[in-house]
Amino acid sequence: MTITKTAARIAAAQPPRAGKINLDHIAHFVPDIDAATAAFEALGFTLTPFSAQMQRNESGELTPAGAGNRCIMLERGYIECLTPTADTTIGNQLRAAITRYTGLHLIAFGTSDATADHARLSQQQFAPLTPVDLQRVIGTVDGEGTARFSVVRVPPGTMTEGRIQFCQQHTPELLWQSRWTRHRNRTVGLSAVIACVDHPDEAAQRYARFTGIAATASGDDRIIDTARGRVLLVSAAAVQRVFRLDPPVLPWIFGSVLVSADMQKTRDCIVASGLPHGMLGDGRLYVVPPPAIGGVMIFEAKRTAPFTLS
Repeated sequence: MTITKTAARIAAAQPPRAGKINLDHIAHFVPDIDAATAAFEALGFTLTPFSAQMQRNESGELTPAGAGNRCIMLERGYIECLTPTADTTIGNQLRAAITRYTGLHLIAFGTSDATADHARLSQQQFAPLTPVDLQRVIGTVDGEGTARFSVVRVPPGTMTEGRIQFCQQHTPELLWQSRWTRHRNRTVGLSAVIACVDHPDEAAQRYARFTGIAATASGDDRIIDTARGRVLLVSAAAVQRVFRLDPPVLPWIFGSVLVSADMQKTRDCIVASGLPHGMLGDGRLYVVPPPAIGGVMIFEAKRTAPFTLS
């Protein structure tokens, strides 16, 4: 596979240093991948081709995982658009989540040692499931390759906000290809994900045990700051105050914060989309995507102070 120096640099920067974790990616669970793709493209994003995920069973055979995706690859992190494809455990979990709402249901913390994270989760009595080795075929400029990653999950419902997991990328050079990290809206990074919860203090303590990172506070917000990217845990009252949105259910992973290399081009794409949008503090811009995607996207310039709702 031919890899440019820029692509190699971006890929090498994705896994965190040993002993650290980062915000690797988030995922929208959607019932209609074509409608979701069209909605993302209207906002100025480039998506990878559709790819079905595979996993190895106890006999070592590759079987369908029951999910397929298209991704928005950024220079730092990425956004996944995930849809059920088969009647499997994973596929049915996706369908159950989508029944609650279409939108963000997954937060994946990047790790360089999934085994160590599994051990910590066991020590913290999260009863983690056996690590899963997933893979999917991915096209390259020279042909195709097999993207591989290991995932550590906990039993459904343990983290009530959604599928909160660890992901160790084994082949970042296949995912972060240059042709997929260039976006018309000039988005270059994932800097935060925001979850609306009943009790921010309880959630913060739980995420601190889950990640091994102490939670901090900014006003009413509770924050988990990783080596790259943060998780904000906020109240329904805060979301209503800032965005005039009422949660469809609680908990609700409702928003992402994305970094733009050119806020004017980002603004142009959002205005052209015709979607509801507005301004926040520090020059940030937000948009409410259509129901095919769900959630709220907040865009900020590089080197902007970390986002909080408070």
